[in-house]
Amino acid sequence: MTGGIFAGWHYMQPQLVTYTADNGTEMKFKTDGDRFMEYGPDGAWREMFVKGVNLGATSPGHYPGEFPLTKEDYLKWFQQIEDLGANVIRVYTVHEPVFYNALVEYNRGREQPLYFIQGIWSPEEELIEKQDAYADHIEQTFKQEIEKAVSAVYGDADIPDKPGESSGKYKTNAGKYLMAWHVGTEWDPSMVNNTNESHPDVPQYKGVHFSGTQDASPFENWLAELLDYTAVLEKKYGWEHPMTFTNWVTTDVLDHPGEPLFEEDLVSVDARHIQPEEWQGGYFAAYHVYPYYPDLFHTDQTLQTIKDENGEYNTYKSYLRKLKAEFSDMPVMITEYGVPSSLGISHLGMGGRDQGGHNEAEQGEIDASLTQDIYDEGYAGAILFMWQDEWFKKTWNTMPLEIPADRRAYWLNVLTNEKMFGLLAMDPGKQEQLTIDGKLDDWNALKKEEVTIWQGKVDGIKEMKMTHDEAYLYIGMTLEQPFDPDQTLLRIGTDTLDGGNQPGTRLPDRTLSDGLETVITLGQDDESQVEIAKDYDFNQRLYGKEGYGMLPEEQENVADPFHPWNLAVSLRMTPPDTRSAQPFMNEQVGTLKRGTTAPDQSDTDSLTAWQYNGNQVEMRIPWMLLGFGDPSSLQAIKYGALKGGREFETVAVKGVTLVPWLMDRSTGNISWPGGEQKTLDVKTLPIYSWQPWEQVQYSERLKLSYEEMKKRYEQIPSFQTE
Repeated sequence: MTGGIFAGWHYMQPQLVTYTADNGTEMKFKTDGDRFMEYGPDGAWREMFVKGVNLGATSPGHYPGEFPLTKEDYLKWFQQIEDLGANVIRVYTVHEPVFYNALVEYNRGREQPLYFIQGIWSPEEELIEKQDAYADHIEQTFKQEIEKAVSAVYGDADIPDKPGESSGKYKTNAGKYLMAWHVGTEWDPSMVNNTNESHPDVPQYKGVHFSGTQDASPFENWLAELLDYTAVLEKKYGWEHPMTFTNWVTTDVLDHPGEPLFEEDLVSVDARHIQPEEWQGGYFAAYHVYPYYPDLFHTDQTLQTIKDENGEYNTYKSYLRKLKAEFSDMPVMITEYGVPSSLGISHLGMGGRDQGGHNEAEQGEIDASLTQDIYDEGYAGAILFMWQDEWFKKTWNTMPLEIPADRRAYWLNVLTNEKMFGLLAMDPGKQEQLTIDGKLDDWNALKKEEVTIWQGKVDGIKEMKMTHDEAYLYIGMTLEQPFDPDQTLLRIGTDTLDGGNQPGTRLPDRTLSDGLETVITLGQDDESQVEIAKDYDFNQRLYGKEGYGMLPEEQENVADPFHPWNLAVSLRMTPPDTRSAQPFMNEQVGTLKRGTTAPDQSDTDSLTAWQYNGNQVEMRIPWMLLGFGDPSSLQAIKYGALKGGREFETVAVKGVTLVPWLMDRSTGNISWPGGEQKTLDVKTLPIYSWQPWEQVQYSERLKLSYEEMKKRYEQIPSFQTE
């Protein structure tokens, strides 16, 4: 009897409705003019706006090519992504079989499934190294990757183990949930240019399903062949899906007279120079477009045409409008865009749309506004970068300081914005347990061995506790009187290495046996910050006269023994190396924001660094602000000249010594570990130390940006009703 009930239930489940073409090919999606179409449950084609997220293949403590994700991870994420209002996931490369198994299992019986766009990774490193797409073995390697992707999607592959690549038995056919193929990676402009110049006589590619047009460059003909190869392989499985290749602003089809770097406007890769032949699935253009990169978004006056409600130029919207106008009869999707929720910044955008420096609420507002711009300008889809935070990522202005580089995935550097693009936070180990709110009662739940209690004696300080995780050093202080930042300054000097500077006016008439690397100041909101010793200042050493020689003179010549903690956001550019001159710019990232990280408070702020409550003061200081190149192996950045004037080095340290003091603003009275003495032997103070780690602790949490994007995706319709 139960068999009959099951059969009936199975029969009642909604079936995925697909279109069968005259030649017997199955289709679910196609392009039509500049519209992207889905075959609906009512048996009619309808125009679709694609809303999605890019999904990575790793979790904290892992690198790409390690594939740690489980079926449970995927199933949980698919539900959260669908609840967001997204209708597609884009993956960059072939995931392990578990991804395809999980997606098919998740979609079983769903009226509106969650689709995926399959990316096919190009031999990026070889392309950059050889600077020629036609160089030996590159096309062969690329075609092998295409074969792997097509056979994996259709559950027809048994891929042997190879370090750094996905492998296994692909037995689940996920083809009916595929939305499109997304071939290749962002193209290096000098490689494209060199390919075109080195092979002027490449014949026009004429394929079975995709060909180069008469206008196609040698590189575009190469691409046409790879798209054709993908189509021919897919056709064997009886399906046709829309095709695209990855592109970005750097190799777009527009001229950017205001872009200072030649490289960023050197060459075009034009989707219009490739055309489908006998391919009903169709073809569309895909671009990665961020509002702050390249520099043209804030330097090119030809983009300063549309103002936002604050009267600032929305150069992003202006760019989108110009780009879409080039593709009047072809759909265009923005398949990467977004901003990160990081403390660190690496590029400036117009209207505050910078690469970093946003809390999670601001990240959500900006991501939502970018999504709206994409929709309003007539694009076929918007796929946000990114679903989850990725600890292994790097960015140009912190890369020189993350040493050893091969340990990046073992800690979360909140100054590296690339790590924090996700709507899903990958929080460091203590974040679930410790709320920064100025109350220390939650510290009591930590294991005893995880907390160090400072034993020194300072008038006015009852107790100081320390703990740490993969992102921060946490300090909790209990004072003898309620803390009042208008009356008292609280400072903590940190000492990790021999060298450093005396605190000077920050600790008047007192001398330490050893200099400090940094000074943490907690007081009024505009003065709370981490400062770095002049001799240790990474920004000065890398970009000052001993390094690249770019720092403005007034920054070079500051006599103060401690400097603001700055990160470069734009390097100095001068003709003839660049089209136009641009000054060196840096942003202060050592500012410590007072607030709360409590998730349910209206004023919660993910960038909060400290708070006080009565006589308790609580703070969390990012590792890099304290000079660590890798806290997981206790490596601190060394003093001294840079290797070759460009490269920092690290040294293993025992930990960090903290020197706390209080200063009464009205009397100038200071209480410090030296008591009545004017000098202090820092070696008599305890070192806060920890065990190196190889395994990371982390927890997942949907950011406030998820809620903002959910609201926006709900407002933007997935389907256009005629």
